[in-house]
Order: sequence, then C-alpha cells, then structure tokens
Amino acid sequence: MSDDTTPETDAAAANGVKEGDQVPLMIHGQYIKDLSFEIPGAPQIFLDAPKGQPELNLNLDVQVEGLAEDVFEVILDIKAESKIAGQVAYILELKYAGLFTLRVPEQHRASVLFVECPRLMFPFARAIMADISRDGGFQPLVLSPIDFAALYQQNVDKLQTQVKSDA
Repeated sequence: MSDDTTPETDAAAANGVKEGDQVPLMIHGQYIKDLSFEIPGAPQIFLDAPKGQPELNLNLDVQVEGLAEDVFEVILDIKAESKIAGQVAYILELKYAGLFTLRVPEQHRASVLFVECPRLMFPFARAIMADISRDGGFQPLVLSPIDFAALYQQNVDKLQTQVKSDA
C-alpha cells in the first residue's frame, strides 16, 4: 500500500471526511502579510502624563484575490490609530491573510469568502493587534468581535443602491 496522502487529504481525514468527498472549505494557512507599528511621538508620549482617554480610529477591510480555480487569498486589512489629547500615540497596521480552497456553489462563494473566512481568521488577527500594542508600551488593543455577516450585507446593500442610482 502506497502512502499517497497530502496535507489536504490528511486534514480532511482528521475532520471525518472520507476519501473522494470534497471538502467545501480548506484552510491551507494563515500568515502576517504586512505589519507596521509606529509611535510618532516617542519618547515624549511616554514622559507626558496621560491627558484623558485615548481616542481610537479603526478601519477594517476584507480583500479577496483568486489565485487558482478554487484557491483564494483572503486578507483582513486592519488599521488602528490611537490619539491621546489630540496627539498620535501609535499607528498599527496589519494585513493578516489566509489561503483557502473553496468548493461551494458559485452563488455562495462571495458570502463564504467575505464572511466565513474572515470570521475564522479574526481571532488570530485580534491577538496580534493586542500583543503588538502591548509590546509597544500601551494598553493592549483588544478588538471587539466583528459581525462579518452584517458588514457583508451592508456592502451588498450599498452596491445595490449605487447600481439603482446609476441606472
């Protein structure tokens, strides 16, 4: 008997999928694609006594790139800027990516890529953001859970409104 297993078939078997069955969603890996942390006001920002509550501006975007027929790279692009008394305390930018094989009907593909894949990746990106901000000398930036389904629906509604107004 030959040993013709691949990481994909090993992972499928571990999840109770029989050989020949198609796994609808396979995660090949997750990784930091880009990471930046800046403290423009250092070292003075640490010498000044805190002057009130920090303000946080947070932007999140989900990007998808097709790499092969059923293989996609999904990127969580998260940007956080913290200000204390109007002065920028830090800027944290993370592009956290995952590589997925997706075998679902075409009509469900977008919702899986923009909802399920980011939902699976988010806890890891959240931990990185907390660790980097803490290691940078600040309170950990602990992001609240994100409802990717609601964000996806908002974007779909926005696109439909734009199409109607352009017609």
